[in-house]
Amino acid sequence: MITIYDTEAIEEIRSRNAVQPHRMKLFRNALFKNSADCKTALEMLPEKARADFKTRIDFESLELAERHNSEIDGASKLIFRTRDGHLIESVLLRPKTGRTSICISSQVGCACFCSFCATGKMGFTRNLSAGEILDQVTQANRMLKPENRSIRNVVFMGMGEPLLNLESVSASIDFMTAPQFFDLSPARITVSTVGIPTAMDAFTERFPKVKLALSLHSARQAVREKLMPMAGKYPLERLRGTLSALGGKIMIEYLMLAGVNDQEEDLIALIDYLSGIPVHINIIPFNKYPGCDLLGTPQPEREQFANRLKAAGFDVTLRYSLGADIAAACGQLVQNKRKELIG
Repeated sequence: MITIYDTEAIEEIRSRNAVQPHRMKLFRNALFKNSADCKTALEMLPEKARADFKTRIDFESLELAERHNSEIDGASKLIFRTRDGHLIESVLLRPKTGRTSICISSQVGCACFCSFCATGKMGFTRNLSAGEILDQVTQANRMLKPENRSIRNVVFMGMGEPLLNLESVSASIDFMTAPQFFDLSPARITVSTVGIPTAMDAFTERFPKVKLALSLHSARQAVREKLMPMAGKYPLERLRGTLSALGGKIMIEYLMLAGVNDQEEDLIALIDYLSGIPVHINIIPFNKYPGCDLLGTPQPEREQFANRLKAAGFDVTLRYSLGADIAAACGQLVQNKRKELIG
């Protein structure tokens, strides 16, 4: 069977059944703009074409395995199962601003092995297909429909390194931003990366309006390498050259860890490293998980760190953790689920 996200194959089925373009538009709108189920969408097609569409098209690339709703802040953690039995995660965020967001995965596991990330402890299994990436958004929108909500922002900050799955991530963004499908503004899509210069260059050339977020976490090379092994391959000096050349404002993610990257020398190094580059810095709290000995910087110290960055002339946002009661940090629930299945 072909996936509903395979536009060329879907066009062949449309042509074979002589479905008029306006009926296909109704079909697509039902699925991707109105968050309808496949039965409702099929009713938009001529009756004689419905059986062919139904039997030849796979309308879901993923199976929802579990859903966990926060009782604190409205976040929902979703565990999906792929057709070959792997588990991935997405997180729905319902902030008070009303701009519903989803944090989605791009890989099963991750090959970057960052010490602060639960996904890194899982190792890498495989890349997700474009259909598997997109189905996280489609199914989330169906869940949100009874709430009169829909996804406004998509963040590639779940499991995996998006720029190590550039082909599928790019295809999924093309689909998300296409007027005939989700019709999301590129400015409402954010792709987070550990910092792979050549891939960053290629990505921003193809998607100049999509936001790129760099997981920096330290402006001291030795510290960054301990936190993020990939930093040894792509040192800060080379990465700064890429940041300077990209153009536009880049988002900088800075996860604050007690006694690791929150000292005076860390602040000075960060100010010096980002000086002259148009950036927006997100100061992020750490979500501790079993098996990790790192500790997050207390909130008062995070606020002080952020205020000093602001005083140095930077745009800064102090982030707060959502979904703490449902283990919303990337990889936590899947890691726990895998332990349950193993033993």
